[in-house]
Amino acid sequence: MPTPQSSFCRTPREQLRTHAIENQPATLGSIDLWHTDAMLRDALGQLAPAWVSERLATLGDRLGRPEVAVWGEEANRYPPTLRAFDRYGRRLDEVDYHPAYHSLMREAIAGGWHAVAWEQEHNGGHQAHLAGLYLLTQAEPGFCCPITMTHAAMPVLRHLSGAESWRTRLTGREYDPRAVPARCKRTNTFGMAMTEKQGGSDIRRNTTRATPVDASGSGRWYRLKGHKWFCSAPMSDAFLTLAQTDDGLSCFLAPRFTPDDERNAIEIQRLKEKCGNRANASAEIEYDGAWAQLVGEPGRGIAAILDMVQQTRLDAGMAPAGMMRQALREAWHHVENREAFGHTLAEQPLMQRVIADLAIETEASLWLALRGARAMDDAAESAHETALARLIPALAKFWHNKRAPAFMAEAMECLGGIGYVEETPLARLYREAPVNSIWEGSGNVICLDVLRILARHPASIEALQVELAFCRGAHPAYDVALNELERSLQAESPPREADARWLTQRMAQMLQASLLIRHAPGVVAETFCATRLGAPSAIFGILPATAPVEAILKRLR
Repeated sequence: MPTPQSSFCRTPREQLRTHAIENQPATLGSIDLWHTDAMLRDALGQLAPAWVSERLATLGDRLGRPEVAVWGEEANRYPPTLRAFDRYGRRLDEVDYHPAYHSLMREAIAGGWHAVAWEQEHNGGHQAHLAGLYLLTQAEPGFCCPITMTHAAMPVLRHLSGAESWRTRLTGREYDPRAVPARCKRTNTFGMAMTEKQGGSDIRRNTTRATPVDASGSGRWYRLKGHKWFCSAPMSDAFLTLAQTDDGLSCFLAPRFTPDDERNAIEIQRLKEKCGNRANASAEIEYDGAWAQLVGEPGRGIAAILDMVQQTRLDAGMAPAGMMRQALREAWHHVENREAFGHTLAEQPLMQRVIADLAIETEASLWLALRGARAMDDAAESAHETALARLIPALAKFWHNKRAPAFMAEAMECLGGIGYVEETPLARLYREAPVNSIWEGSGNVICLDVLRILARHPASIEALQVELAFCRGAHPAYDVALNELERSLQAESPPREADARWLTQRMAQMLQASLLIRHAPGVVAETFCATRLGAPSAIFGILPATAPVEAILKRLR
C-alpha cells in the first residue's frame, strides 16, 4: 500500500463526475513571504540595519513553504489537551500539543526570533524580532505567544540575582518540549501568570500570597499559595508571576521544577476553551505551596513586570499587522483569479477600492509597530527615542487591534462563502483577531495607561509633537488633525479620562500618517490622510473619487 501523501502535496482532480472545476483560484502553494511583501522590504530598508533584511529574507522563504501552512491548520484543528494525572493518580500537570505545534516552535526557536532583540541589542535587534514576529504570525498566530513571552522575559531576568544561567538558556536555539528541569535543556521558554478571578487587569487586587522560605530579598526562595485565572503557555519552563508579600505586590519567577528537581506545585485546573487562539494553551492554575524566586525588590512587582509588559504590548501591536498581511494576501489572490459578471473581481472598481483600502491599513500598521521597535533599539542613546518607546507600544496595541476584526471580516467577504469556512485561513484569523486587544491590557486599560504616560512623562508628548511636526504642510487633512491634537495635549487643559479612546486613536493615526508621508509612496500617504484624518468612513472600501487605486494595487502585484 502506498504511503498516504500529506495534504500539501496531493494533486486534486479538476474533473468530477458531474462537472469540471473551473473559475476557482489555484492553491497558493509556495510563496516567499519576504520577496512578495514590498511594504515590509521598504520599511526595513529605511528603518533597520541591512543585516535585518538579510535575516528576514531567509525566514520569509522558509515560512512560505506549503507544509508550514499545514502546520498552522493542524495546530488549530487539534488543540492542546490537559493531562492532569498519570494512570496511577500522580499529578503530571502536562499539556500535550499536536506535532504541528512543535514544528512551528522548533522553526521559530532555531531561527532565534525569541532572542535576537537581546543578541543584537541597540543594533536593530528589536526591529528584527518584531519583523520576524510579523512573518511568524502569518504561519500561525497562537504559537507566537510563548515566543513573545520568552523574548519579553529578558528585561525582567536582569532584575533577578543569580539569573545568569536562565539568561543564557533563554537565548538558546534548540527547542525542547520535554517536561524536565530547566537546567537539563539548552533552551528555556517562559510563560506568564498575572491575573486572578477577582481583579483581572486590576492586579493590585491579587490575593496569591508569597511566604519566604528563609531570608527575604531578591533571588531568595518563597512559597506561593493562590490561583491565577489565566496562565499563558503552561508547558513553559518557568513563569513570571505576581504575589503579595508583607511589603506589597511582588514579582516572582516560578519554575516548572523545584530546586530539588521535583515537579513544582503549579497545578493546572483546566485549559480555557477559547473563541480563537486554539493552538496556544491558556490555563487556570493554582499554586499549592509552589516554589518561586523573588525578582527585584519586595513590593515592587508592578515596576519589575512593566519591562516585560512593554515588550509584549508592542508584539501585540504587531500581530494584527501580520494577520492583516495574511488576510490581504488571501483576498488579493482570490479576486485576481475569480471571475464574476464577465471580469475578474480584481478588475471591478468596488473590489479594487476594498483591496486598496485594506492594503493602506496594513502598511500603516506595519510602519507604526516597526517605528516602536526602532525607538526601543535607539533608546539607550536618545532621550527622544526613549520617550517614543514608552508611548508607541500602547498606541499600536490599542489601535491596530481595534481595526483588525473589521479588517478580517472585510477580507473574508472578498472570498464570498468559501472565506467563511475553515479550509481557508480567514475564519481562523477572524476568530483570532480580538485576542491581542484583550490580553496585555484591554482597550480601556491601554487608554488609561496612555494618559498616565502623558502625565508622568511629559517628554513623551514633546517627542510625539516633534515626530508629527516634520510633516506639517504635507496634506490639508493632516494639518487640521494636527492642530486639533495639539489643542487636546495642551498642559493647561489635560485630556479627560472619558476622551482617552479618542486621544489614543488620534495619536496612533497621526503617527501612522507621519510615517507614511515621510517614508511610503505618495499615493499611499495621500490616500491615508484623506480617508483617515479627514472625514473617515466606518467601513473599508470608501475612497475619494480621485484615489490612485491602481497605483496602490500595483504594490501587491
